[in-house]
Amino acid sequence: MSKKLVLAFSGGLDTSFCVKYLKEEKGFEVYTAIANTGGFSDGELKKIEEKAYKLGAKEHVTLDVTEEYYQKCIRYMVYGNILRNNTYPISVSSERVFQAIATIDYAKKIGAAYIAHGSTGAGNDQVRFDLTFQVLAPEIEIITPIRDLMLSRQEEIDFLQKHGVEEDFIKMQYSINQGLWGTSVGGKETLTSSKGLPSEAYPSQLESSDEKVIELGFEKGELKTIDGKTFESGPGVIQALEEIASKYAIGRDIHVGDTIIGIKGRVGFEAAAPMLIIKAHHLLEKHTLTKWQIYWKEQLANWYGMFLHEALYHEPVMRNMETFLESTQENVTGKVFIKLKPYHFELQGIESEHDLMNSGFGEYGETVKAWTGDDIKGFTKILSNSLKIYSSVNKKI
Repeated sequence: MSKKLVLAFSGGLDTSFCVKYLKEEKGFEVYTAIANTGGFSDGELKKIEEKAYKLGAKEHVTLDVTEEYYQKCIRYMVYGNILRNNTYPISVSSERVFQAIATIDYAKKIGAAYIAHGSTGAGNDQVRFDLTFQVLAPEIEIITPIRDLMLSRQEEIDFLQKHGVEEDFIKMQYSINQGLWGTSVGGKETLTSSKGLPSEAYPSQLESSDEKVIELGFEKGELKTIDGKTFESGPGVIQALEEIASKYAIGRDIHVGDTIIGIKGRVGFEAAAPMLIIKAHHLLEKHTLTKWQIYWKEQLANWYGMFLHEALYHEPVMRNMETFLESTQENVTGKVFIKLKPYHFELQGIESEHDLMNSGFGEYGETVKAWTGDDIKGFTKILSNSLKIYSSVNKKI
């Protein structure tokens, strides 16, 4: 039987252990694959490739799925203004399904009988990888050494050193996962319920202290321009905005929520570009959508975000929700003005030809042009009927 195995490889301690263990102890022919969704530079990808071969991988590939991740996921998270628990833009966690899809496609392409990942048994990622692998290739056996062996980090380090690996795998104080849609930060503070992360724990530090107003241009719900400059690529405009906004150290917070496996989890994050995009887009929608479009979009977007977080991307209802979300964006076109300040930002306002405030029907709190005071008297009387009936029948008045 073939011993060909594909490992979802990041180059960190866990997946480095997996290469050596699966090759040396289990006799697998290990093929490593890293699925880049926009979180790695070319230099970082080159170092990861070198490390894979040094550890003993038979073949290593980089699978670039950044554009697919944007088109099939990020767009809809923006359309839905999705913030899990009103806080977290589902940053790195939303990438996992797309990394799993790319890895399993590669495994099928080369005819691998096994696929492996380095997740532990304590987090969400094990479910995201396992579920996606099972849905797309149930015939391929899933191997999970870290989860099955329940090794400590020190035991992994000892094993690698025993097998001649001299790399420094000493655990860093903070665990950082950087991606196109934000960066997660975990440390000793996030294991508590009371402590915040120190400023130095975040990858982006404050570099700009001056206030600056920027202009974000949206076309049918998608960010297309920054200060009038047009970007052809969705990932490209996000990266450009991140370069500007991260210098102000904005978009930092700590997310507390329910994990897929049922326990509460706490993680820090920084997401300058995602937070600016979501909040700017939301403001533009307040001006251009009707109240019932906004209401029903909020309901479905909450479900969409939850299903995405819990690895249910392949549930068919997700495609139905995406169709609805996209259909609401027809008139979400215009400019949003944002003032950047150290550690925070302020939404200034919008300009749009679809701005419903410019209807000519009236100015809130000031003037009316399409009705009279007598119209309001009659409207209010009819509107109160159901309330008066209930109060009368139940003796409340």
